[in-house]
Amino acid sequence: MPPHRHSAQRVFTNTSRDVGDVAVAALRYAVAGRIRVLETDVTVFRSPLLRPPIALCYGAVCHACFALGVGMMVVMMFFGMSRTLGVLEALWNWIANAGLLAQFPVMHSFLLTASGRGVLARLAPPGTGATLSTTTYATVASLQIFALFALWSPSGEIWWQAEGASLAVMTALYGTAWLLLGKAMTDAGLSLQTGSLGWWALLRNRKPVYPKLPERGLFRFSRQPIYVTFTLAVWTVPTWTPDQLVVAVTLTLYCLIGPLFKEVRFRRIYGSAFDAYARAVPYWLPWPRPGCSVPRDAETPDAQ
Repeated sequence: MPPHRHSAQRVFTNTSRDVGDVAVAALRYAVAGRIRVLETDVTVFRSPLLRPPIALCYGAVCHACFALGVGMMVVMMFFGMSRTLGVLEALWNWIANAGLLAQFPVMHSFLLTASGRGVLARLAPPGTGATLSTTTYATVASLQIFALFALWSPSGEIWWQAEGASLAVMTALYGTAWLLLGKAMTDAGLSLQTGSLGWWALLRNRKPVYPKLPERGLFRFSRQPIYVTFTLAVWTVPTWTPDQLVVAVTLTLYCLIGPLFKEVRFRRIYGSAFDAYARAVPYWLPWPRPGCSVPRDAETPDAQ
């Protein structure tokens, strides 16, 4: 090979090596810089000056979404899912409705898993994810509820609509079901159910203190009074349509099956205390169990 070719090859090899070294050095610098930026971000978000506005902002968004979602659900079911913000063409409406129905139980359950908790942590600023997890969970759930009831595309068919005295009776039953649901949520720990537990703890720079195993109030008669009273609400509406029937059946099945996974988690958290409670109180319908008594709250640990 001619000498000039050897020289060119050496130059090319040396140049390639230099470029590679520069690229590696640049990559290392970028990674190190990114790590420093992330560390700085975490430090900034943990600053006492930023903690209150972050907590208040997340709290305001959470409770606004909660009110919007629950309000939309109450109104839309009152009219039997016959009202909507828009209507799709036939066939597409049921496909969209099926997706809306599926997203709530699937995502609602997923966010309670270890992977789901990781997703919730990433929805909050660095260093605040664990504390704000109940707040972000309630926010996502509220948005899911709003999407289900606001974006539902009704069939346009009404089977039965209460009038006169029957309207008064059904409205009273419907309102009572929601009041009982509010009572059950209060018995379970209203701060946990509404998401205020997380942002309030962050505001005070403390770890969230979770409620003990609920055993009082409506929990003396059923281990799942929230699901029971919600099911009562979906079946006491004063307007019945094919849409309401589909929603009622689907959500009732979720209310029957979903708590089984919740109880697996409760057994892991509370251990023998939950086993004793489960022996004394029925799973769903409040059938009395002679000879059984509910254990005292003081014997149950906190769900940290």
